[in-house]
Amino acid sequence: MKGTVNRVVLIGTGAVGCSYAYSLINQGVIEELVLIDVNELRAEGEVMDLNHGLPFAPQAIKVWNGTYKDCQDADLVVITAGLAQKPGETRLDLITKNTAIFKDIVKNIMRSGFDGLFLVATNPVDIMTYVTWKESGLPKERVIGSGTTLDTARLRYMLGYYFDVDARNVHAYIIGEHGDTELPVWSHTTIGVEKLESFLEKNDEYTKEKLETIFEDVRDAAYHIIERKGATFYGIGMSLVRITKAIFQNENSILPVSVYLNGEYGHHDVFIGVPAIINRQGIRQIIEIDLDDKEKQQFDTSVKVLREIMAPVIN
Repeated sequence: MKGTVNRVVLIGTGAVGCSYAYSLINQGVIEELVLIDVNELRAEGEVMDLNHGLPFAPQAIKVWNGTYKDCQDADLVVITAGLAQKPGETRLDLITKNTAIFKDIVKNIMRSGFDGLFLVATNPVDIMTYVTWKESGLPKERVIGSGTTLDTARLRYMLGYYFDVDARNVHAYIIGEHGDTELPVWSHTTIGVEKLESFLEKNDEYTKEKLETIFEDVRDAAYHIIERKGATFYGIGMSLVRITKAIFQNENSILPVSVYLNGEYGHHDVFIGVPAIINRQGIRQIIEIDLDDKEKQQFDTSVKVLREIMAPVIN
């Protein structure tokens, strides 16, 4: 990474991309933000609108609509471009269309001489992250997908609401595919410092049955939101900023992102959501959780589903 001025290039100025850009500016994470979109007028308009709010931003930032040449000096390229999920459509239904789009985008980025990190949000995100890694030729540690960061945030929020505690004190993870085969890691969930199992035993007004309902609501949240407003974007926008902060502030934070497995969890050659330590170099280390038998089986199923669906476009 270049290291003097933190530059992010955002590819895609749809609702997700602009939610990310807006949150990024309001949290004062970077010094330069470049917007690129196939619709150049749209990108120009978004830049104008964002720039008009800069007098109220927490720190100075330069924002402009650019071209792929601007990727040469970028520390991080964030890709939110691609076709959106439609009502009744799963994330995995998008694979063929978005794979073609991504191959073209990544080739253009790499022609610029880009040598930083990739952060991918476009769905199906685990497969699009794999495509980005393959097309870019970059080390696996420098290609990251948003993975289950948003799903985990949804779970923490809903558990916090159910238990009437601050969601920031709920420590829980969703892992696996960002989609229908994801799973909650109940065996390692804690409320503050207390294990979930112990917490339930001491507070009999809460039930395991309700926890399963909460997980189903987390898993299906995108469908519910899309039915009501057509798309989801605020949550993922803020999730992307959280990952961006972990990178630029060299935090060594642990977040459930889509990373390349090379033997971890017993699997190889797949990008999937698991906890990983993130810093300015990208993925420092994958955290391999000791899953119980049920969780291990569910995770294996998630990997299998991803492999089956990605095979026609990857091979």
